[in-house]
Amino acid sequence: MGVSICKRRYFYCLKIIMDNNKKYLNNKEINEDKISSENSKGPFNFFIGSLTSFILCSFSFILSRKIALYFAIHRPSNSNEIVQSISSSFNTLIVGLSFLATFSFGFIGLGLFIVFIRSFFIKKS
Repeated sequence: MGVSICKRRYFYCLKIIMDNNKKYLNNKEINEDKISSENSKGPFNFFIGSLTSFILCSFSFILSRKIALYFAIHRPSNSNEIVQSISSSFNTLIVGLSFLATFSFGFIGLGLFIVFIRSFFIKKS
């Protein structure tokens, strides 16, 4: 008797969960239609995003150059080989991450600028 009650409760809970999921999915479809019609991106948004990314790229490039120059001028002055190896690895990691950020911003800006140009040639349906 206890097993059958547990099974009934389990299936009853599953039924409630499935009914709530159906209601949620129906509401989600309605909300997605509203959101997609309200948030259409235009050429202005692509241009501003591209400009912002290029500005961040230029600031990041200036910072990356300064970091690289600092590490080139200030060599680690340790006699222990393990400490020199760790500091050299750390310097390489910092310089690499700064230039990675620079070129990431640059490529994102380039991509957004291409989408900005492309948005003039695509007709909206």
